Amino acid sequence: MKIFFLDQSGKPGGAELCLIDIAKPHKDHCLVGLFADGSFKNLLEQNHIPVEVLTTQAIQVRKESSLAQGLGSLGQLVPLIAKVVQKAREFDFIYANTQKALVVGALASFFSRRPLVYHLHDILSPEHFSSTNRRIAVTLANRFASLVIANSQASQAAFVAEGGRPDITKVVYNGFDPKHYQSHESDVSQMRKQLGLDGRFVIGHFSRLAPWKGQHILIEALAQCPQEVTAILVGDALFGEQEYVQRLHQQVADLKLEERVKFLGFRSDIPLLMAACDLVAHTSTAPEPFGRVIVEAMLCGKPVVAAKAGGAIELVEHGVNGFLVTPGKPDELAQVIRTCLQEPQKTTTIAHNAQTTASQRFDVTAINQQIAVLLNTL
Repeated sequence: MKIFFLDQSGKPGGAELCLIDIAKPHKDHCLVGLFADGSFKNLLEQNHIPVEVLTTQAIQVRKESSLAQGLGSLGQLVPLIAKVVQKAREFDFIYANTQKALVVGALASFFSRRPLVYHLHDILSPEHFSSTNRRIAVTLANRFASLVIANSQASQAAFVAEGGRPDITKVVYNGFDPKHYQSHESDVSQMRKQLGLDGRFVIGHFSRLAPWKGQHILIEALAQCPQEVTAILVGDALFGEQEYVQRLHQQVADLKLEERVKFLGFRSDIPLLMAACDLVAHTSTAPEPFGRVIVEAMLCGKPVVAAKAGGAIELVEHGVNGFLVTPGKPDELAQVIRTCLQEPQKTTTIAHNAQTTASQRFDVTAINQQIAVLLNTL
């Protein structure tokens, strides 16, 4: 089975990390085509996955773009589509991993006569996409895709609600290798010491810094917690969101939390940093399509408090393998933090349940087998 993967990003986000896991078993007979150069290409190469940057010209369409803006980008898409069509003829499938990849892949599928698979990593809703973007995605998927893989029931439901065909849509969760989330106690202790976290109750937030990711919610909740509670924010602005980062720093200063909030930026040692936390917080204000961070924290054996919306509801059972709070409610989040601080035995049991559940439900080998079965039926 020869697969031509397409992805729009040069930077590794959740969809890109998922693609690495899917492509690994096919690395001897696949190619990942990117629409931008960057660190994602380096990650693919480190995993010995063939990769090629197909264009260096940024596609001027964003999630909130109008129809006129979308039509204005067609001129720059034509050479890219032609290149994808030519390469696609060497493969059995085109596998579009992002929405811009879907646009290019759909047209390339038509001209190259190769089946198209669309991996839906998004919730197609007004909070995330303009009406034009939603309409284009659904129309192209309905017309050209032989299979739409949704990363959660929430993503599938939103796709169908927008008019997507349920008969071509299957839910397959992201896969993870549990071995990658094991850390030695000595390394964890050294990390806490290095970051000045000894004697602290540490809450970790792992995400790009963006308004809908809700770091401001955690900071507001932190102000309602005892002094020993500290937060580390791992991630930075990705898509022109520097103004939000400045607002976060100002919020920390206004609340006099400079000694209790650490901005760590982008890091590659996520499992070790998670292991150094006492609690991992997910605070998205809009429904999350899946929530990789939630599963990663579970695999690290850490309790998770997540916003009760979207894919998170499918991952966390409140009080059993994690905690759920109403999105955008810092008071509820603060209450959970205080509970975890005051009831360590109960919290440890929940973290153990989470690790067991995640290891069983999201094992990458089983997930890749599910995808292989679906591709073989095309």
